[in-house]
Amino acid sequence: MPPSASRRLPVAALMALLGSTAAHAAGLQVQVQDDAGKPLADAIVFLESAQAKAAVKPLHLFEIAQASRQFAPQVNVVPVGTAVTFPNRDTVRHHVYSFAPVKFELKLYIGTPASPVVFDKPGIAVLGCNIHDTMAAWVVIVETPHYGRASADGKLALNDVPPGNYRLRVWHQNLPVGAPPTDQPLALAAAGGAVTVKVAGLVP
Repeated sequence: MPPSASRRLPVAALMALLGSTAAHAAGLQVQVQDDAGKPLADAIVFLESAQAKAAVKPLHLFEIAQASRQFAPQVNVVPVGTAVTFPNRDTVRHHVYSFAPVKFELKLYIGTPASPVVFDKPGIAVLGCNIHDTMAAWVVIVETPHYGRASADGKLALNDVPPGNYRLRVWHQNLPVGAPPTDQPLALAAAGGAVTVKVAGLVP
């Protein structure tokens, strides 16, 4: 084999590998709207399937802080199994709690509790403070690595998603308490795709 041919083999093999990787991943462009057709900012979008559930991995070093007597961030999305810390950066004590799907209480404290809270069950967790009733936050716990939050124009892109059949689910904090995310089937082709989702039943 000529030396020039042997030098070309690694490059060819690399290009084939990159082509194979690209063929097995797709992108999904999502536009989220309210029932009047207006862009819905901060909607949480995620794709569910058996394959996605098998690929899920928890995040590391995720925190929901308390500052100026508010949770920050107020709306959160984490894969199932993620451990979350709750640092209190206020000068007053807080008593953080949630009852479902992950039940926990962090009784009156300042600073950061020694042990994080593991969100090990999928669903929508509503957080509150027993001392300050105006404090509220949400944690969307998903069984998939394919998720994101819509920007101010209601758009988001989910990249590197294997083609296949999914349940496309969307949740927003203005849905009634206890309301599940919207749910619709989605067949994602190898070339990717785009979809518009309308979320009805929002309350102020």
